[in-house]
Amino acid sequence: MRSIKDDNKILYLPISSSVTPRGFSTYSTNLGIKDQTLDFTVIYSDVPAKAAAVFTQNHFCGSPISVGKENVADGVLQCFMVNSKNANVATGDQGIANVKEMIHVLSEDLNIPFSNILPSSTGIIGHQLPMEKIRSGLIEIKDKLKPGGFDTAAKAIMTTDTFPKIRACKIGDTTLLGIAKGSGMIEPNMATLLAYFVTDADIPSAILTEIFRKSVNHSFNMVSIDTDTSTSDTAAIMANGLAGRVNLQEFENALMTMSVDLAKEIAKDGEGATKLLEVTVTDAENFIQAKQVAKSIVNSPLIKTAAFGADPNWGRVAMAIGKCEGEKNIDPDKVSISFGPLEVYKGKPLKNINLAELKKYFFQETIDIQVSLGLGNSQATVWGCDFTYDYIRINGKYTT
Repeated sequence: MRSIKDDNKILYLPISSSVTPRGFSTYSTNLGIKDQTLDFTVIYSDVPAKAAAVFTQNHFCGSPISVGKENVADGVLQCFMVNSKNANVATGDQGIANVKEMIHVLSEDLNIPFSNILPSSTGIIGHQLPMEKIRSGLIEIKDKLKPGGFDTAAKAIMTTDTFPKIRACKIGDTTLLGIAKGSGMIEPNMATLLAYFVTDADIPSAILTEIFRKSVNHSFNMVSIDTDTSTSDTAAIMANGLAGRVNLQEFENALMTMSVDLAKEIAKDGEGATKLLEVTVTDAENFIQAKQVAKSIVNSPLIKTAAFGADPNWGRVAMAIGKCEGEKNIDPDKVSISFGPLEVYKGKPLKNINLAELKKYFFQETIDIQVSLGLGNSQATVWGCDFTYDYIRINGKYTT
């Protein structure tokens, strides 16, 4: 397969239905959960795979989260089972029973243990799954599985997303592929965002867990669209080892880059969004401080609406820095603020700021906000988007 060079210097494969790590196959379909669009996918490994996963910290988590945590606890999976259009959240004992029934049916059809299937659901909260429709669709799945098809799987997990999010690359003789969805109710704390990675690389279980959690912490956990932590956030990876060993540092670098790229696509595709916000805080005392300040900026409704209106009001950035609770060491005299290459504050407002040039910068599709705290050597970058009229339109009518 021919590779192409991405801006982030990772060699991505052109996406087609044939791109797949060895031993993985998919099946995607419509079960009629809400409408006639794709709403269900199965991602299957021919052999049991080493696995790792992280989940939402929302206390109102979905029924699949509770079951999924138990199933991945031993570090082995063989299948991801995902439905969209219904989150199976706040559905009580019946919700648990429904997800377990789906897993039982699929495990018998695939002839694999119940515990080797990781379930996920995304969509509306508080509605029971339409099990009669689902039962009629969960028939002979194994016979319908085909190698590749991840481009279709990426579409099947979408809800209010406007485009599928998928990446694939080669690391030596191995392949890494990732798909993700997310557009609203997004501020992951994993630890509605879903991300699934599959690879045919042979990676020790403990190392896989370590590098996967690190990648999630520096990518998906650095995204915020609307400050609302979804009840269904899940990120997971399967490594079946069928292509043999891989350079672990190169694999870690590829997984990190791919995760960041998918995270940025989620931010860019925020509900109603027209602009990507990238906020980098440098010279902080530690990573936690840098992340808190960056999240405060990217989450500010005043900054998000200013971005939409191309209004370069840097005072709102100063406000967002200053309101961070517990950050008593932040000193306005040490802070610098820039929009892209245009510095506007350095311990005090800079003279001769070209407002017209600043406003022109704010018409770009990506607005880069840079802040130096002048306190240390740590930094963090987060991603978000602007708030538009369409965000209100989408969420004002989400249920109906």
